[in-house]
Amino acid sequence: MALQIEPLNRKQHNRSAFSYGVDSLDNYIRRQANQDLKKKIATVFVLIDSPNTNVIAYYTLSSYTVEITELDNSWVKRLPRYPFLPATLLGRLAVDSNYRGQHLGKLMLVDALKKSWEATERVASLAVIAEAIDEKAVDFYRKYGFRPFVNSPMKLYFPMQSVRELCQTLNI
Repeated sequence: MALQIEPLNRKQHNRSAFSYGVDSLDNYIRRQANQDLKKKIATVFVLIDSPNTNVIAYYTLSSYTVEITELDNSWVKRLPRYPFLPATLLGRLAVDSNYRGQHLGKLMLVDALKKSWEATERVASLAVIAEAIDEKAVDFYRKYGFRPFVNSPMKLYFPMQSVRELCQTLNI
């Protein structure tokens, strides 16, 4: 058995048993993720323990636009004065409740950050944005260096320069 992160394939991956314990996250992977893929709204990546195809964890990435006024002034002063800036949205990240405590959330986050950094070679992105579902999720993202938006503490960002440095530190 080997852990693998791969793009969601509705015909290959079993999503029906996934349970994070929050309806919006459970229902998303079971019912909505495939539609988002088809409509190019989000790219969905899943963690499986191959050859088993049950989804253990997942995250989504999509393009996003950030208003410059939502970001911390100490960072903004070094940015161009465009009203809107490009970013990458880490819209959802969830680990099945049966697999909690195994650092799979960190594994998925690092993979999402790496893929976000790689994408900036083709499509510019200033930061990775995470929308936390609750305070526990805010704490999770902050532990890894995400900063809260000025007026939206449940929305956080991680500058792409920091993503690059993390990838170099981890040699990924």
